[in-house]
Amino acid sequence: MTALTRANVRHIGALLRQGRNPAATVYDSIGSNFFLEPAPGWLNLGLWEGPGDTSEAPHAVRRLVETLARELPHGGAVLDVGNGLGAQDLVIAEVVRPQNLVALNITESQLRAGRARLEAAGAHAVLGDAVRIPVQGASVDGVISIEAAFHFPSRARFFSETLRVLRPGGVLAFSDVASERIVPRTPGELMAGLSNLRIWGMGRDHLATSAQIRDAMVVAGFTDVGVQKVGARVFPPAIRLFRKQLETRGGEQPILYRLAARLLLRQWDLLYRRGMMEYLLVRGRRPASLT
Repeated sequence: MTALTRANVRHIGALLRQGRNPAATVYDSIGSNFFLEPAPGWLNLGLWEGPGDTSEAPHAVRRLVETLARELPHGGAVLDVGNGLGAQDLVIAEVVRPQNLVALNITESQLRAGRARLEAAGAHAVLGDAVRIPVQGASVDGVISIEAAFHFPSRARFFSETLRVLRPGGVLAFSDVASERIVPRTPGELMAGLSNLRIWGMGRDHLATSAQIRDAMVVAGFTDVGVQKVGARVFPPAIRLFRKQLETRGGEQPILYRLAARLLLRQWDLLYRRGMMEYLLVRGRRPASLT
């Protein structure tokens, strides 16, 4: 049995406190070598064609990024908001062939860990906030964000900032996790919802249905807004994969970590099966002129 180290205790303490920047705290704690990662350098849940086999995992995580990146204009300037460990920027560069690729992340440790991948992708690393994007207005052709929007303090402010930095005709493409039913009906649903909010550094105001996300984009000024629900291709296979990873790699982790991971996966399964959690692929376009 692996005992908790001092580093483990520090990580747990940081997660309990979280502080002023919960998202950065969460991903600092996960680190760059997460024992449940679907593939080296990847933290997204993937877009699956199979049942969640280990062999498909590297393809599933790439497929998710490729699917969204194909929505972006080719050959222009692209902003990746919440770029993770940089693996997705290599894919974005392959698909879009941008003249300029900027990787924005509020977690400095992820930018450091992904430095070699960012250099290989020709991406410029920027430490910054998705609701205060440090980029000039009307300066990018496409914005992409993978599994990050639910962490942002305000989706509405993110949409407003994205619209500001996009050139006329520019495209926003992102994946998000929606809370299709926010009010729990059972104690199990309540506990699963509350514990996931805490673990991921979120508050109740981070929750939004797919319809609310779409409406917020329209209010911000986006046109051609499309929302695709793909939870069946994300949650069941990803959960199955992570359970296998826990069986094969979990023995090297402290028992507290293993128990927490098993509980989290059971809660994800419950929230998805009960219709409370959905995975979205979303796109929208900045109109030629803003009224």
